[in-house]
Amino acid sequence: MKLVVQVPCLNEEETLPLVLSSIPDRIPGIDEIVVVVVDDGSSDRTVAVARSHGVREIVRHHRNQGLARSFTDGVNHALAIGADIVVNTDGDNQYPQERIADLVQPILRGEADIVVADRQVRSIAHFSPAKKALQRWGSQVVNVAARTELPDAASGFRAYSRESLMRLNTVTRFSYCMETIIQAGNKNLAITSIPVVTNAKTRESRLFSSTRQHVFRSAAAIVRAYVMYRPYVIFGVMALLFGLLGLVPFLRYAVLAATGNGGGHVQSLLVGAALVVVSSLCVMLGIVSDLIRTNRALIEANLEHTKRARYDILRVPPVPVLEAPPGPRTPQRGSVR
Repeated sequence: MKLVVQVPCLNEEETLPLVLSSIPDRIPGIDEIVVVVVDDGSSDRTVAVARSHGVREIVRHHRNQGLARSFTDGVNHALAIGADIVVNTDGDNQYPQERIADLVQPILRGEADIVVADRQVRSIAHFSPAKKALQRWGSQVVNVAARTELPDAASGFRAYSRESLMRLNTVTRFSYCMETIIQAGNKNLAITSIPVVTNAKTRESRLFSSTRQHVFRSAAAIVRAYVMYRPYVIFGVMALLFGLLGLVPFLRYAVLAATGNGGGHVQSLLVGAALVVVSSLCVMLGIVSDLIRTNRALIEANLEHTKRARYDILRVPPVPVLEAPPGPRTPQRGSVR
């Protein structure tokens, strides 16, 4: 059983030693622990610090590619070197790496495919009340979209089984956290969480420049992932809403016409017709989106087979070559029997 701990980094030369020193050397049920540092275009000594601490597996980006791309490239590298479990932490030391042993236990016991650490956001001192409220609201939205019950869906401290990584495909370039949960939930993967206590804050987040940007980008990622798997829900609700709104002007005109005052209210018919047309467009978009969803499912099945063909072959032990037992010797010419 091989565990790969991947650490995405962007200029983390000061905090990376704290992260690497707190990663456990031994975990019950794990035979081998490998650390992979994903350097996302760092301009400082992040790579040199990683190598000085004994890290041999390093994935490098020459330019900053974003957290989602770093996660994807780190996962692909982990699968290529034979990982059975992949734990994702962060280079700023916000997560308690010493809890990795607890994080992987549900996977080792066969109870979960993904384990998400619950940071217990309400108890984090450096989070403002607004940020705490947004984190809770975001987790609730993700839980509705993924049909899960995670208290902290935005946490990046996670453990993934090899099987789950074969089936997940990250699309967004901003953050993989929300998208992978929605994908996993709609693919019926088992997801659970364990409570952890985060470390003291070491720096400001480099993932976003403001809370507003974080909210907008996270919302866009959630909506995109939700539309990918359940488009008929969104477009069905929109079609129903615009259809009901379109009936109101028609009913108003019918009432006015019945009382003999409908001649001067033709605009009600125009507004109603426009809303009904929008409702019809939503129905058609829902049908097209559902067809695209079906096509995506087929493409993802093909990607899964491609991943297995690419990575699983590295895990197949070589077949020993057995020598054939010696048969009866053919007597040579001139030999005596």
